[in-house]
Amino acid sequence: MAEAADFQGMSPSPARRWLRRTASLLLGAPLVAGLLCGPVTPAAQAAESASGSHGVDVSLDTLTPATPGKSDTLAISGTVINKGKQTVTDAEIDLRVGPVLSGRIAVDRAAERTGNTTDLDASKVDAKYTIKMPKLVSGVGRDFTLHVPVKELNLDDDGVYQLGVYLSGQTAAQPFEQVLGVERTFLPWQPEASEKKTQFTYLWPLISSTHLTSETGSDEQQTPVFEDETLATELAPGGRLEQLVSLGSQLPVTWVIDPDLLATVDAMTRSYQVKSGNTTVAGKNQALAKRWLSSVEAAVRGSKVVALPFADPDLASLAHRGKNVSGSLSHLQPATEVAETTVETIIHVKPSTDFAWPVDGAIDSSIVDVATSAGAHKVIARSDSLSDNLSYTPTAARPIGGGTTAVVADTRLSIAFQGDMIKTENSTLAVQEFLAQTLALTLQDTDKQRSIVVAPQRQPTASQAQTMARALKALDAQRWTQPLDLIAAAGAAPDADATTELPATSRYPDRLRKHELPLQAFQDIRATQNTLDNFKVILTAKDRVETPFGRAIDREMSTSWRGNRVEAQLYRDKVQGYLLSLTDEVQLVEKSLITLSGRSATIPVTVQNRLVQGIDHLVLRLRSENPTRLNLDDDKGVAEQPIKVEGGHSQSVKFAAAANANGPVQMRAQLFTEDGKPYGDPMMFTVKVSEVTPTVMLVIAGGVLLLVLAGVRMYSQRKRAAARQAAAEGAEGAEGPQAADAPEESADSDHADHTDGTKGSGEDIESLDPGQPSDPTPDTGPESGDPSGAGEKVDR
Repeated sequence: MAEAADFQGMSPSPARRWLRRTASLLLGAPLVAGLLCGPVTPAAQAAESASGSHGVDVSLDTLTPATPGKSDTLAISGTVINKGKQTVTDAEIDLRVGPVLSGRIAVDRAAERTGNTTDLDASKVDAKYTIKMPKLVSGVGRDFTLHVPVKELNLDDDGVYQLGVYLSGQTAAQPFEQVLGVERTFLPWQPEASEKKTQFTYLWPLISSTHLTSETGSDEQQTPVFEDETLATELAPGGRLEQLVSLGSQLPVTWVIDPDLLATVDAMTRSYQVKSGNTTVAGKNQALAKRWLSSVEAAVRGSKVVALPFADPDLASLAHRGKNVSGSLSHLQPATEVAETTVETIIHVKPSTDFAWPVDGAIDSSIVDVATSAGAHKVIARSDSLSDNLSYTPTAARPIGGGTTAVVADTRLSIAFQGDMIKTENSTLAVQEFLAQTLALTLQDTDKQRSIVVAPQRQPTASQAQTMARALKALDAQRWTQPLDLIAAAGAAPDADATTELPATSRYPDRLRKHELPLQAFQDIRATQNTLDNFKVILTAKDRVETPFGRAIDREMSTSWRGNRVEAQLYRDKVQGYLLSLTDEVQLVEKSLITLSGRSATIPVTVQNRLVQGIDHLVLRLRSENPTRLNLDDDKGVAEQPIKVEGGHSQSVKFAAAANANGPVQMRAQLFTEDGKPYGDPMMFTVKVSEVTPTVMLVIAGGVLLLVLAGVRMYSQRKRAAARQAAAEGAEGAEGPQAADAPEESADSDHADHTDGTKGSGEDIESLDPGQPSDPTPDTGPESGDPSGAGEKVDR
């Protein structure tokens, strides 16, 4: 990018020409001095070494106001620490202002400067604004604050100036004044509002990592189960997500929200469980979750909200690897549809779902194809992905073909706060450089109004969010920028000279490619989806598994897994494992050896349903591995019956069987869905056929003959006994009482025979009654799933 063209259409003012001549003289002076005076003295070398090594560390903690006006007083506070081994004496802290920086590249180069290069620094401001420190002991730090009226800084032209806070002094080893420490920052200077302000769009992301598992309680509410309580830490006062909402509510930003975060926090507002080892405990942060959701609803009121597809899927991973696994791309459209419903239901605002946001705004033709397949017509890219060979920063929106618009965020501004912002010095320097870049960008062409977009990191820390907010607050005066929402920015008139050609897939950055989800991830996702598809068709309340597992599969493709490959694999394994454990709740009860006596019988097979909901649309198929010996269903080797079992119950299904020969027969029972797909593992058991033989019939006939003979004998005995009794009664009537005594003794004996014979015969007949077992009831209840015992007999 041409340096001179950073301020296209502008001619240098007299003051600027004077500064440039002065800078040229300063640049040339050391060379002339060197030619006239010969080699640099050891003392001079030592001084340069001391300044370059930063013998005293100077840090800037605050600079207010960040964008001063003409009547303001600049306040700069910080700390100096003597990191050398010798005491510094006659120390002095002063402020120096360098020449105006001509363009964004000049700002970049100035930010890279280290050490004391006095040839590029102007002289110090008035001595009355310096701070004297007679003695600075080794290892000791001293705080300082400089107050300098802006009018004393001699700021002429609008633009970016570099400020330097210097500490000068001397040591016993180097008893002469020298610069021992310096810290630089930027001061954007434009006291009057620009006629053509830059339209400025800042994205404010509400995105988190995955916290919900796929597990739910068996109660009617399906109590959700969380992996841990780390989300509560982010929602608590001072936490990352709490800070994002609190700060963002005061800023002119466009909210970019992952609906999964809202759904997860919403689940916390009710009863929920948290994993603790092999069990779960009750969650206790319902009030915290409710407060946060209420604050989000209030913060976004009146602002534009962009909803990413549910769980923020990794578009680049899908484009580069997932598309090679069938079914992977089919998840995007449903994730987009549920995103809109989720946001509107929970925070009561209708979001835009027309934007896709690849990681770091890195795009290529395949990523754009995947993004648009989900219904997005606008892709948030970054300028280091769609680079321009222009001398200025073009408007963000640009058409890239097929009715798709790339909204190209500015790279410098987007990465401005990615570092460690916990240290106040880092935060202050980042804010001032950010503001300097926005002003330098506006001054590139003051006759043209452009629209600029900033897309920061997806999950800024609390300190990063605070720094971002400070920078945006500094632009409140709107002297060179004015806020614009993302939807309007996407519709801005594009720059005709801006690049619209998409980079090839081979140009995707290696640093990002190595963190993509592997091919195995999408194969695991396909396996889980197939298991879910086979499972839900048999259920009477499909939504109890379709919703939690569908969203869990969305989370398996989340961008948040980048750089966490092991954790991502563990999550996928848990989802699949839990789903399989649910499918195993519907199974066939194991059977052992059973015996079939006779030519025909019914074989019972029990289906057990330990789920809390009923199952339907299942078919139980029983097959004889030896139909020649044992047939099913009218001489066929296979029979099947529909299955419908209430939750927590079992059902025994009977199959008619016909035996043709003796011997063992292997049987195979298998459940199938109505479309013919196997469900669960098959069950194998053995039926021992024991057919009725002629010998057995002879034995039975002999037994019947014995019963007949016993009956004839009993009849004869009763007849003879009756005759004797009649004769005895006749004799008694003729002979009187004495004649009746003798036959009575014989009757007693006969009566004993009769009694014994009758009783014995009666027991024999009763003991031969085989009885008739009753059929088992169709529904045996939830506890009837025990395996059949050895030697089980089937119903005949």
